[in-house]
Amino acid sequence: MIHRLGQELKSLLGPRRTVRLRCLVRGKPLPRWGNLRRTQPFSTSFGFDRGTPVDRYYVERFFRENQQYIRGDVLEIQMSGYTQRFGTGVHLAHSVDINPSVEPTFVCDLADSDGVLPSARYDCFLLPSTPQHLQRLEPSLRHALRVLKPGGVALATSAALVPLIPDGPDYWHCSPAGWRQIVERVWAGCEVRVQSYGNCLAAVAAMLGLAFEELTPAELDVEDPRYPVVVTLWCRKPQAPKP
Repeated sequence: MIHRLGQELKSLLGPRRTVRLRCLVRGKPLPRWGNLRRTQPFSTSFGFDRGTPVDRYYVERFFRENQQYIRGDVLEIQMSGYTQRFGTGVHLAHSVDINPSVEPTFVCDLADSDGVLPSARYDCFLLPSTPQHLQRLEPSLRHALRVLKPGGVALATSAALVPLIPDGPDYWHCSPAGWRQIVERVWAGCEVRVQSYGNCLAAVAAMLGLAFEELTPAELDVEDPRYPVVVTLWCRKPQAPKP
């Protein structure tokens, strides 16, 4: 009888009013959409036209937290911007990219970098916002390890809950668990750390194209693993065995 009355009430109210009533009865807060109720983002360029994209907040935080490894001879994807900003005691700053227009030190596909990138040459390899765009992911990651000196560290960041780029492919928006499976297989024998940054608010802001300056550090620094905006990969190549 009660079930039938409930079904009749739902039919009378309709789905939207039913949910609203259920939330009121159960003390659940109701959303106040304002101008967030939209099918188009505030920015179609990740927030660059407003300020700094949300994911960059976490990319910069990761490199800042690991700047002690950005030292000696450093290789970076595309340009050496993060090396210059966060490096400590950098002796040599090289760059590599498939696109010659950014004028990298080396022009090649990382997956085909044999004979271009020297082996065991760098103390650190920075791959900011890179792994999601690597079509041949595992060969690229193997070469990233190959170019490191024994004891060298690779620092990579990958987008998760971030819009896809409009002018190229995005292949791998993986969860931390997904990335952990990949890197523990490809970088077997290395010390590996996988971490996520972000929370529900930051993910919503990133998807809407807001800038991180429009949120507060207190809001951005809350970490909720269910809403990864950025996933970071840390890998230390084993030291060479002593003779």
